[in-house]
Amino acid sequence: MVADLLRQHGIMPTRQRVEISRVLFSRRTHLSADQLLGAVNLEQSESSKATIYNTLKLLLEKGLIREVIVEAGRVFYDPNTEPHHHFYNVETGELIDIEAANLQLQDLPKTPAGTVAEHVDVIIRIRPAGDHGLIRV
Repeated sequence: MVADLLRQHGIMPTRQRVEISRVLFSRRTHLSADQLLGAVNLEQSESSKATIYNTLKLLLEKGLIREVIVEAGRVFYDPNTEPHHHFYNVETGELIDIEAANLQLQDLPKTPAGTVAEHVDVIIRIRPAGDHGLIRV
């Protein structure tokens, strides 16, 4: 149950937090804050944009979701916190998981002095075949 999951991570399960989390975790898909707002308000009561953002921030801080920034001003929230990467369809806006084992990264550069790598996010931008701007690999 979503309320139990929130409690296990030290989050008070208010009605709105439960509704927001239920939408995020039941769909197991990548949603923007606006998409989440629409889905929550369609299914249940009215939640404000501020409530959505505050809940997303809390879920991020507690490690229950990941933030995926695909381009300036385009952010998705991902309930899959396991190591993985993404395809981003620039035409449809869809974000698709790539299992970490399916993408081998080698010879990463040394981090600057006094730092360590936290994680690596790879986003491969795709578009329908036949469109201009296609990169052939």
